[in-house]
Amino acid sequence: MIRDEIKQKIHEALQKEGLVESDIILEHPAERAHGDYATNIALVLAHRSGKNSRELADRLLELLREERGEYIEKIEVAGPGFINFYLTKSFFGKSTREIVANPDIFGKNEILLGKKIMVEYTDPNPFKVFHIGHLMTNVIGESLARLFEFCGAEVRRANYQGDVGLHVAKAISAKLRSGVVWMNAADIGTSYVEGEELFAKEPAFVQEINKKVYDKSDDAVNEAYEVGRAISLAAFEEMYKLLGTKFDHYFFESEVADTGKQIVEAYLDKGVFERSEGAIIFPGERYGLHTRVFLTKERLPPYEAKDLALAVQKYAVYPYDQSFVITASEQNAYYAVVQQAMRFIYPELAEKTVQIGHGMMRVESGKMSSRKGNVVTGESLMHDAVFTAGEKIQGEAIDEEERKKIAECVGIGALKFSILKQQTRSDIIYDEERSFSLEGDSGPYLQYALVRAQAVLTKAALQGLVRGFEKTDEIYSVEQLLYRFPEVVERASKEYEPHHIATYLIELAGDFNNFYATKKIIGGADQASYRLALTEAVHTVLCNGLHLLGISIPPKM
Repeated sequence: MIRDEIKQKIHEALQKEGLVESDIILEHPAERAHGDYATNIALVLAHRSGKNSRELADRLLELLREERGEYIEKIEVAGPGFINFYLTKSFFGKSTREIVANPDIFGKNEILLGKKIMVEYTDPNPFKVFHIGHLMTNVIGESLARLFEFCGAEVRRANYQGDVGLHVAKAISAKLRSGVVWMNAADIGTSYVEGEELFAKEPAFVQEINKKVYDKSDDAVNEAYEVGRAISLAAFEEMYKLLGTKFDHYFFESEVADTGKQIVEAYLDKGVFERSEGAIIFPGERYGLHTRVFLTKERLPPYEAKDLALAVQKYAVYPYDQSFVITASEQNAYYAVVQQAMRFIYPELAEKTVQIGHGMMRVESGKMSSRKGNVVTGESLMHDAVFTAGEKIQGEAIDEEERKKIAECVGIGALKFSILKQQTRSDIIYDEERSFSLEGDSGPYLQYALVRAQAVLTKAALQGLVRGFEKTDEIYSVEQLLYRFPEVVERASKEYEPHHIATYLIELAGDFNNFYATKKIIGGADQASYRLALTEAVHTVLCNGLHLLGISIPPKM
């Protein structure tokens, strides 16, 4: 990347001045009129040495100008000592050529080459609804998995589902009491709500059912469990299909419960855990955390014990270098305790594990409710988004199958972008109307820009027009963004923040739309062939960027 070449030139200039090198920060100026790159290295070193920052910047400028190379047009000092770099027209022409020549790999890097990474996300619970938190976790986890792959890692997607626990017992208890026949996930959801009320009135009964779920000692409980579990998992698969997620590994609480119990009991005698009021706890206060129960007084393993066993099982099926666990941020404190306990039992696995907590999503009060009822779930949000997209599709020439595909692409894309455009840890207020806006800052806005670029390329191909890379006219604003894509990918991967991709794509789409509106592409005389190549480069970067966000591309809009 040109960024690395400029950093090397700065490094060499510093050596000639006999300066002790600091981290060289190279950024893009907020105003593009101030150059394509800028560094504050002169200010940093002047502050440390007591020198005048402007004088130091001027001296570095002399050295940099001597070796500025083929692709730096000019270098200037601004303000108290910022050094600004301006790239040449030939650089932008070369950049466009490279993007068009290597569309499938542009933006990729090898910073994670050879690394084995497992990303655990979504994690819904059978017998309960697929709520908004599961939707957020899925969207963020899938994007991170794609980012890691784009950076060279070998990635495995994992889904850990809670198919045992008190929530299961509540649903089954209500079913056994009412005699209802479960036909779909909605029926199970109704039983779960009824089970919550039953547990408040008869906790002993529900706890007894919970024991039977674990020990499989009751035929009626076993039958209800198998039916409910199968219906729930099938419903989840339909949602994964709509979201475009395919998991490599499915883990279940029922598979790790016994192992979790054994781990806690084994390390009780080694001093990791303690007895307290009949339960076994981890004394988190000793480590600045909080105390949690790892084995209940009924000798049942809660989430904490199961998560210890899960780490072992994950590593057994895929010996990872890093394991990412995507959860709601409200679980940060919980996971900190689990990870601290893990450090005493499986220190290597604890070191390899990274938990990422995301914010909460809320819908705008009074503006939106599920079309299937008052409770807004992750599932209802998805179906409502597809419904809204379908209503906005115009054109009688579109057949029903194509209309459905476009609605799913646009609706799910709008929902995903609403999540990914924010910092991962930030809370989100979902505004359905804004999420479908074609005025910018939305998934459909990006999809529309890409479809527009594709339409230009298709029209050019039909007319037999050929792209070219001879650049002689002005530097377009859109060019000043395209070459940055690899940098954005690298930053998003290192910081675990897909929103960097989302922000970049919105700016790119805006610049392309302006370019499209003000510059004639087809029929643009001498510059037509280069503008066509530039349009293809934009199309490539938008495709690659949307892929990283997990957003599909509609055939038309």
